[in-house]
Amino acid sequence: MATETSEQIQPPEEHEFSKEEHRRILVILFALMLGMFLAALDQSIVSTALPTIAGDLHNLNELSWVVTSYLITSTISLPLWGKLGDLFGRKNFFQLSILIFLVGSILSGLSHSMVELICFRAIQGVGAGGLMVGSQAIIGDVIPPRQRGRYMGYFGIVFGLSSVLGPLAGGWFTQHVSWRWIFYINIPIGICALIAVAIVLQIPANRVAHKIDYWGMSLLSAGVVCLILLLTWGGTQYAWASSTIIGLGLASLILLAAFCFVELKVTEPIISLKLFNNRTFSAASAVGFVIGFTMFGSIVYLPLYLQVVHGASPTKSGLELLPMVVGMLITFVLSGQLVTRTGRYKIFPILGSAVVGLGLVALSRLGPDTAFTYAAIGMFIVGLGLGLVMQVLVVAVQNAVPHSQLGTATATATFFRSIGGAFGVAVLGDVFNNRLLHELRATLTSTQLRQLVKGGSVAINPAQINRLPIAQRTLVIDAFSHTLQTVFLFAIPFAVVAFALSWMMKEIPLRTQAHVSTEAIFDAPGEFSGL
Repeated sequence: MATETSEQIQPPEEHEFSKEEHRRILVILFALMLGMFLAALDQSIVSTALPTIAGDLHNLNELSWVVTSYLITSTISLPLWGKLGDLFGRKNFFQLSILIFLVGSILSGLSHSMVELICFRAIQGVGAGGLMVGSQAIIGDVIPPRQRGRYMGYFGIVFGLSSVLGPLAGGWFTQHVSWRWIFYINIPIGICALIAVAIVLQIPANRVAHKIDYWGMSLLSAGVVCLILLLTWGGTQYAWASSTIIGLGLASLILLAAFCFVELKVTEPIISLKLFNNRTFSAASAVGFVIGFTMFGSIVYLPLYLQVVHGASPTKSGLELLPMVVGMLITFVLSGQLVTRTGRYKIFPILGSAVVGLGLVALSRLGPDTAFTYAAIGMFIVGLGLGLVMQVLVVAVQNAVPHSQLGTATATATFFRSIGGAFGVAVLGDVFNNRLLHELRATLTSTQLRQLVKGGSVAINPAQINRLPIAQRTLVIDAFSHTLQTVFLFAIPFAVVAFALSWMMKEIPLRTQAHVSTEAIFDAPGEFSGL
């Protein structure tokens, strides 16, 4: 492995892929992008429907759990998907992840309670974990890190397209048909993805002697779930000093300590702790964790601001999220091109985390009378920052490890970003719930409060808020506004932490050779000669 010194960064290579190689890679990307589109669309299509879903299922306080359950299962399944791909080949498990995702989508659309929806979203998350790891690891197989930047833009386009279509489709289905269709729409897309992957993706599978780390997977899953439950329930459903919260804290410490002990002893660890000896890997994983915390934890509440405080319909709120998507798409493509041309990547997480922090400062000043132009600028700035950080971290990690650990390293880095997102949704969801109840209790009468709060949970959707008497509606909107300002303010220090951690990364020269040639893929049995 190359020494981690920035002075060794190689100048741009004159050699690039030939037209034939480029065509072959685009065919592979098409199949992978359909799978990525499936997962990305689901994340964005749910956002604008969440306020209505939570209100219809009578529990606004559990809104964050619709996202959290998805993040938990997608997170804890990431290392297993990565290890299975390393051991048995990635194609079959990529297809299996699509099938699991579709089953979760169908069940989510059939949900009749918040508990059911949260459970079925967890099944979706298991499939999404395989989609995220599989697409990124396969790209790591076939495209050398030095050339990978130019192809990051294609994934950026897919992510941007799904981010635009998702909120619009989610708002339209919610307003004109039913929010259940935001899950049913995954079925035709998933079928197309399965067919495309079966036809064009023929990666040779080099199976190795294996022993699955079931103990490690079980301990990690249980420890993560206990920790997220602690953060979600602490101060809301249970007091911080309660036996339940203390018990969850002790359980998470014991389980995660046992996980680390097991990983040091087993021959095929689900997460190799030796990876953390690599400074680039450790720093990139830490930045990913904090950025995930900031991104998922705060952005999930933007549709709530647009619909409740700003007064937009679900469909319009989806359109109003466009500035953030455009900002993200611009820097996705720009950072990828610059990484390929210069061979340098460290500067992008540094700039990106700083820009995200600046955008959160702007969002923390949003109020009922704020012009949408100001809100759009704030969202655009956040999008610019996120686009500079997200994919570059994956390139850095994949470049820093040997091919035998490519899937595991990709999954581990993605794991930390996702677990950061799960923590962010849980922690900022706790901040949101406590602050909103405090604001409502301070301004509403007991009679008014009983109309909005049931069993300690706020149970009202944006449409119901709009039907309240004007004086009461104003008080409720002000309460939501002050609460959301607090959420965005709380996220700012985490962006600062990501900025500081980014400086700890060291640049390793980007490799110019892929692990698997395009000839090997297209000459494998079952190649699709019609392309």
